[in-house]
Amino acid sequence: MVRKVDLDKGLGMTSLRTRTRLLERLSEKGISDVRVLEAIRDVPRHLFLDEAFASRAYEDLSLPIGNQQTISQPYIVAKMTEILIREDRFVQTPLLNSLEVGTGCGYQAAILSFFSKKVTSIERIKSLYDKAKKNLQAIKVRNVNLIYGDANEFLAKEKFDSILLAAAPNQIPSEFLSYLEVGGRLIAPVGNSESQELVLVTKTEENKYQEEIIEKVMFVPMLKGIED
Repeated sequence: MVRKVDLDKGLGMTSLRTRTRLLERLSEKGISDVRVLEAIRDVPRHLFLDEAFASRAYEDLSLPIGNQQTISQPYIVAKMTEILIREDRFVQTPLLNSLEVGTGCGYQAAILSFFSKKVTSIERIKSLYDKAKKNLQAIKVRNVNLIYGDANEFLAKEKFDSILLAAAPNQIPSEFLSYLEVGGRLIAPVGNSESQELVLVTKTEENKYQEEIIEKVMFVPMLKGIED
C-alpha cells in the first residue's frame, strides 16, 4: 500500500488544491469511483517524472519519461483502473493478483497497488525498470514485484484476476488470455500507430471470453526484446 502523504502541507505543484483540480477534471470526464480518485490524489505523480516535467505532473497529460516512452495521461490510468475494479464497488482491495505489462516509471503500478494484494509488473527497458524500482521504493509501495524482461517471453507460474497492458499490441497475445482466472479481466490498448481501441476482455469460462470496446486511445507499441 502507498504511504499516505500529508496533502494539507503541500506547496505549489504538490498542494491539495493542485491535485483537487486534477480530480475535478477526471470527474468531468466520467471517472466516478471514489476509490480511484483518492488513489490518484494520494500518489505523488511528480515524483515519477524528471524535474523538467514535474511542474506539469497534475495536468491531465501524458508526459515523456525517456527512452521514447511516456507516463500515461491520468484520465487513462484512472479509466483502466476503474474498469478493472468496477464489479466490486464496495471492496477496498478487490483484486488478488494483478499483472501489468509495461511498467514504465511505475506510476500505473503504484495506482494498481491500492486495489490488488499483489502486483507483478514487467518492463523491457532496463533504465525504466531501475527508475520504477526507485520510485516505488521512495513512496513505500511494497506489494509490487518488478520484473526486467520481455513480456512476450514471460511464462506465468500462476493465474491472475486482472491483467493490464500499458503498451499496444496489434492483437491481444493469446498467452495473456490463458493467464486469466475464470472471471478475470484483461484491459489493453489494441491496434497500430494510427488507430487503437481500449479493449476489455472478461474470461467467462475456460477458453471462453467476452470482449468490450471502451474508447479510442493511443499508446506506445508493445515491442519484443529487452534494452539494457
